[in-house]
Amino acid sequence: MLVVGFGSGPLQANCYLLAEAAGGPCVVVDPGQEVAGPLAAALAGHRLVPAALVATHGHADHVSSAAELSAEHGVPLHLHAADAGLYDGDSVPLEPGTFAGLDIDVRHVPGHTPGSVVLGLRTAEGGGLALTGDTLFAGSVGRGADADVVRDLLTSLPDDTVVLPGHGPATTIGRERAGNPFLAGTGA
Repeated sequence: MLVVGFGSGPLQANCYLLAEAAGGPCVVVDPGQEVAGPLAAALAGHRLVPAALVATHGHADHVSSAAELSAEHGVPLHLHAADAGLYDGDSVPLEPGTFAGLDIDVRHVPGHTPGSVVLGLRTAEGGGLALTGDTLFAGSVGRGADADVVRDLLTSLPDDTVVLPGHGPATTIGRERAGNPFLAGTGA
């Protein structure tokens, strides 16, 4: 599986491209502020074509480029229905399913926003990914995130699951279970 990520905009929100391999369709996750240049470079560099836009939640730093990209590539933004009011463009309700050949699980984790989600994937290589948006960060949780919901997430995923947060560096579920000060007591 190919995963490409970069921070963009004043808040350095992470945008991710997910694909089975270079040279095919991809999913663009969290197309936020000022992503056009870095996204175009990543698409060209890996010969990818967006098949879907997906948002972990509806805040502008995660969706502000979606309308432009949707028009440019002819693909909709998939956003949880509870966050549709936060986004002023067109979107379709986000449901679990297959995007660009990737089976993506969608876990509704309200708190940061009413429609916050965590996107889960299993890689062909056998690993797991959790794109957590602004629900879980390396060493922290997002503003308004419900600690009980995050604890449930941590206890339901294997320790080796790679966490790709909405801001900051990647981490693992095991690392967060062991050392995230906001989530004491979530050991397996």
